[in-house]
Amino acid sequence: MKLDELKNKKVLILGFGEEGRDTFLFLRKMFPQKILGIGDSLKLDELNNRARKLIKKGKRVKLHLGKDYLKSIKNYEIVVKSPGIPPKLIAPYVSLQKITSQTDIFFENCAGKIVGITGTKGKSTTTALIYEILKRGGKKAYLVGNIGKPVLSLLPKTKKDEFYVYELSSHQLHNLKISPHIAVLLNIYPEHLDYYKSFKEYTKAKSNIARYQSKKDFLVYNTGDKLTREIAKNSKAGKIPIRGKFYDLNRNAAKAVGKIFKISPKIISKTINEFKYLPYRLEFVGKFKGINFYNDALSTIPQATIGALDALGKKVETIMLGGYDRNIDFLGLAEKILKRKIKTIILFPTTGEKILKEIMKYSKGKKYKLPEAFFVDNMKDAVRLAFEHTGKGKICLLSTASPSFSIFRDYKEKGDLFKKYIKKYGK
Repeated sequence: MKLDELKNKKVLILGFGEEGRDTFLFLRKMFPQKILGIGDSLKLDELNNRARKLIKKGKRVKLHLGKDYLKSIKNYEIVVKSPGIPPKLIAPYVSLQKITSQTDIFFENCAGKIVGITGTKGKSTTTALIYEILKRGGKKAYLVGNIGKPVLSLLPKTKKDEFYVYELSSHQLHNLKISPHIAVLLNIYPEHLDYYKSFKEYTKAKSNIARYQSKKDFLVYNTGDKLTREIAKNSKAGKIPIRGKFYDLNRNAAKAVGKIFKISPKIISKTINEFKYLPYRLEFVGKFKGINFYNDALSTIPQATIGALDALGKKVETIMLGGYDRNIDFLGLAEKILKRKIKTIILFPTTGEKILKEIMKYSKGKKYKLPEAFFVDNMKDAVRLAFEHTGKGKICLLSTASPSFSIFRDYKEKGDLFKKYIKKYGK
């Protein structure tokens, strides 16, 4: 959405988390006299300190807070929606309103070039790696989106010779009507099925990264993924195919983008070799009592956990699995666990039980040795069991193949507790 379209319209900011607050500050700067609506499911006293301070300072603000906040949509012409609010949730309240987002506003008004990266898994690592390659290659690059800063605070200062390396979730891509100059599409697996009406709708949201590209644009895509191949067929951009599994795929995507910008192979290789992988993504916690511990808390789907097992090899003896149930199939993971001869599985609710059933089902009539299974409902017991049942020189891997929300607030809390109790029991 162009800024001129916002100028004389009634605007509601829907969702007042970090992105919503950034949107508020941007719109207030651009339109100091405009009355801005703020809608959020939380009540005023439930919002965090930063949000409350902004509201307290803010003049010309209308608040719509609490459980009925969506009813306020009818009073506005434009709604700037935060990514965390599902489109299906607001659909019953929308009639003639235009629904936009930070991403949409930034894409339509950014003076620089955008490098957009998406994929069910691997997008954060790939985004960080591309940013480092561009920076070391002498480009004026900014890290934005999910992994970096909210973008609207940067928008007034954007310049033609600058590059914005943008990690894009499916939520940010949903309803986007413009694609980045360089798009990187890594993979598409079933995820966020509680957010979308179907896997088809999720895939359609992802496809927007390439849907509106022109012949002057570039699409770096994974030829090993059926859905990314299908999306690439429909893109008008210059196509750059890549292959690889897990971190190899991330590195190959980053190399391809580096080549588009004519950055020297020496700089690309050096950057990749020196790159430190992000926390919660196959992060080596350390060696404690002879056991190697890896924190892969962000692996929330089976394909990511399979990738972690492939990356770490045969030394994985114990794996922690299970979490929130999004009705995902675990048969492929069950096969991998049995073929890798994993000795111990530590299972969290609620999918832990489902994963074990799939392992038992796959092993029927075959000569696989079943892993020893333990059910736990907290990280303290999980780590204690890991120390008791993992041999010296072997690996204990936290890679749950499920979202965290059954007993943890999010993947960060899960990963941090994992590290905390490893250090406690590892003394």
